Amino acid sequence: MAAGYLEILRARHAVRLLTGTLVGRLPNATAAIAIVLFVRAEGGTYSLAGGLAAVYGVANAVGQPVLGRLVDVHGQPRVQLPAAVASALAMAGFAFAGTDPLPLAYACVAAAGLFTPPLEGGLRALWPSVLGKEGQVHTAYAMDAVAQEVMFTVGPLLVTLCVSLWSAQAALLVVNAVGVLGALSVVVSPPSRAWRSAPRAAHWLGALRSSGLLALLGAFLFVGIALGSITVASVPYADEHGGDGVYGWMMAGVGLGALLGGSVYGARLWRGEPAVRLRVLVALLAVCYLPLMVMPGVVAMVLLTVLAGVFLAPAIACAFVLVDRHAPRGTVTEAFSWLVTTFTVGASVGTGLAGPVVEAGGALWGFAVPGAAGGVSLLVLVVTRRVLAAPGGGAVVAASLENDPNRAAEPRFSSGDRA
Repeated sequence: MAAGYLEILRARHAVRLLTGTLVGRLPNATAAIAIVLFVRAEGGTYSLAGGLAAVYGVANAVGQPVLGRLVDVHGQPRVQLPAAVASALAMAGFAFAGTDPLPLAYACVAAAGLFTPPLEGGLRALWPSVLGKEGQVHTAYAMDAVAQEVMFTVGPLLVTLCVSLWSAQAALLVVNAVGVLGALSVVVSPPSRAWRSAPRAAHWLGALRSSGLLALLGAFLFVGIALGSITVASVPYADEHGGDGVYGWMMAGVGLGALLGGSVYGARLWRGEPAVRLRVLVALLAVCYLPLMVMPGVVAMVLLTVLAGVFLAPAIACAFVLVDRHAPRGTVTEAFSWLVTTFTVGASVGTGLAGPVVEAGGALWGFAVPGAAGGVSLLVLVVTRRVLAAPGGGAVVAASLENDPNRAAEPRFSSGDRA
């Protein structure tokens, strides 16, 4: 199973790019918990903490595709590093100014979210030039999805460690400083400096002019809603079965399931159309959400959360392949950033939607939301199956071949074998 991943990690620059991207995204992965802990340390209310975290999330959702488009036009170093520095400085301003005056706090948090560099989309644009073979690129997409789950599990633990050793203010400063170093490591690497997007047609919609990409975004909006609703529905269950410790195990279970599923998925050779495979994966994802409504004892419930996460990373990895296929020429980073943004927005909608549902019907109906959202996601994929099955531009791979004279004579990859 590990042979495919080891082959990728042995490629020149691969470890540096993956590690640098994960470290560079640490501020984004930990922003919500870091903001909440800081506001509480300042004496602010949970409502204020939630409001500031929501502003960060909305600003981040707006900024990712915008910065992604700038990366496609101007290259990675000229956009990623200045954005990382601007985001860190804004969060430092929030750390030093605190929550008073309140307008300044909101402005700082909004700027930090808006300027978060699109390192995630940037890495996926770099994989073809680093690896060269389509099978390896698709395996790298799966490995990337798995690595994200590790980051979203370890990141909050690092923040709480910083808070316990120093302070919530120090946690904000340290995490964002480390994030800048991660972004710096990526943008000074030879693949990042050499990368150029393919020439793009002038169009105000950019990547969104692709009907295939729009279909994927519609489907993954509801996948995000499903994941976000689980985080809220788990709260009343945990309150009745042991409190915060149980809640932490349930959230870790979802991440562990995604990690296991993504590891197995990316290590295997897959045949057939990725659009068909994505429908199967999303169907399995939706089905695995339904047992949560049984709400058994704690141990069994944690195991069910692991099951609920198993098909998440594989579905995301398969979606990356389809983004590659359907992204219009010259819009690679922007297209990947739109998928990240849509998923993030969906998760935020899910948390907001599950709250009233839980208040009205308790945890049982709260756990019905992810199953329903997963079903709608599958419905979107079924309705748009002809659009997703249509051949696309293969923008990532085409761009990498055009920018590498050593591969100029190689045939263009087709979307098919892996991930």
